[in-house]
Amino acid sequence: MNFDFSALLVLLTFISGIIWAADSLFFASKRKTEAAVTSDNKKDGNKVVHEPLMVDYARSFFPVFFIVLVLRSFIFEPFRIPSASMMPTLLIGDFILVNKFDYGIRLPVLNTKIISNNTPKRGDIIVFRYPEDPRIPFIKRVVAVSGDKVAYFEKTLYINGVADRQKNDGLYEDDGPGRNMNGWQLLEATTGEIDHKILLNPQRQSQVVEKIVPEGHYFVLGDNRDNSKDSRFWGFVPDENLMGRAFYIWMNWSNNRWWHLPSWDVEWTRIGTSLR
Repeated sequence: MNFDFSALLVLLTFISGIIWAADSLFFASKRKTEAAVTSDNKKDGNKVVHEPLMVDYARSFFPVFFIVLVLRSFIFEPFRIPSASMMPTLLIGDFILVNKFDYGIRLPVLNTKIISNNTPKRGDIIVFRYPEDPRIPFIKRVVAVSGDKVAYFEKTLYINGVADRQKNDGLYEDDGPGRNMNGWQLLEATTGEIDHKILLNPQRQSQVVEKIVPEGHYFVLGDNRDNSKDSRFWGFVPDENLMGRAFYIWMNWSNNRWWHLPSWDVEWTRIGTSLR
């Protein structure tokens, strides 16, 4: 079962806000009045007014919940990379930031776009709700947009009849989570205006795909071309499934390195990497 943190955050913000607002409007002044009357009757000075514990918690936590909700829903959202489908660009254990306003502002939980902005371009790395199960966030690279004729055969991508440039960059080597791909072919590819690395498994057969991208949809691939469940298998990403554009690695933490020493499991060189 996939945990919906956005729904929980909205619920917590709503409940704490309602409790705080209701107390401020209907109960706080009554408590102060009763305290003043009690103090006058007993002639012992001003009595300290104590808020109910629930109100105190609501007043303290509402601003926190609200700020986190706004930041996470409309500005930046963090994600952790759980799979190797975007290697070598993204590794298992990378923690990334996703720009939530680049493709328009959407309401949390409802995912309804309320403010339009840019649209994904070829080469963008996007996070989206998986079309076959929208509860699951996926991350892939956009390789074709509305109206494009996309083809993939012999492990080469063609957009509108033109092959994407692929330049051999040797063999992939890694001592961390990607070591299972050691010896695979590493290439430098160009998608749109973005130069990036891709991986190919020389022992795996190529898929054959030829489609036209419909309006309001995108065709996406993983950079680990022979180890990615993407548009070649399940089709297009509709615009309403977009969550944002991945742009930054802010942490890397993996327990899959061969030495198995936790203090060494951070790949420091990846922190602060801008994504392309």
